[in-house]
Amino acid sequence: MEIINLNKKIVSFSLSLLVMALWGSLFPCVKIGYDAFGINSNSVADILMFAAMRFTLCGVLVCAFCFFRRKTMPMPSVKSFFNIVWIGVFSIVLHYACTYIGLSMTDSSKTALLKQAGALIYICFSFLFFKDEKFNIFKIIGAIIGFCGIISINFSSGAISFSLGDILILGASICTVVSNIISRRSVQNSSPLWITGISQLFGGLIIFIVSLSLGGDLLQFTIKGTLIFAYICAASITAYTLWYHILKTCELSKLFIIKFAEPLFACIFGAILLGENILRLQYLVAFVLISSGIMIGHCKVNKGQSF
Repeated sequence: MEIINLNKKIVSFSLSLLVMALWGSLFPCVKIGYDAFGINSNSVADILMFAAMRFTLCGVLVCAFCFFRRKTMPMPSVKSFFNIVWIGVFSIVLHYACTYIGLSMTDSSKTALLKQAGALIYICFSFLFFKDEKFNIFKIIGAIIGFCGIISINFSSGAISFSLGDILILGASICTVVSNIISRRSVQNSSPLWITGISQLFGGLIIFIVSLSLGGDLLQFTIKGTLIFAYICAASITAYTLWYHILKTCELSKLFIIKFAEPLFACIFGAILLGENILRLQYLVAFVLISSGIMIGHCKVNKGQSF
């Protein structure tokens, strides 16, 4: 039994890191996508259109797949459906609206730091939301160490100011936490694929309407743009589906500790795909701190705890 539980932990941990790697890879890929589609990074409307078409297409593909496989993947109940819609509101609509508008108002080097603030708050107070989330000093220590790793990545940004853009980025971070709490509490009996499809389709359509109202233009596809867009959609579908699957069995606070690895993967893929320089002392320090935070955060206080 202990061997089986250990194997489950290893699988869950490995899948969690895979999700972080996929999400991390999307940062440079989206930048490449902007270039491939000729999107002005200062145009909020066009950036939102890029996100809208990404999530709408993902949602349509996943929902169509689930519909044809509905005998093995029953459609969510009415109650679960509305909860999934709320997940789409927080994880797609509000999260990306706050992120993209906030990025136009604040220093981009602060974004990775600020977007982890919600996770840190949740880790410290997770026991207030779920009975199985026990207060654990190791989680808090791991979260603080991991957060210090994020700070080290942005160490060269200099003095920290506080603006409306910062508030919006913090809002995006809180939206991520809220969407995951809703998912963990309300859709345990729904297929992760249905959750991914419905939330992304609903969120994508709302962003699409907002983008059109702001004057956003539809994407003009080229061979390069199509290939990049295909990877972004595939990575989005895979990452979100795996994440919702893992949420069914794992403590959300420990998953959020692992989520500190996301900006680290973003740096690595930025170096590989964009040629960004990551051979810096702060990146090495960040790797050590984030890795240490993840390991410490998964330490047990007693035999009753598990991943």
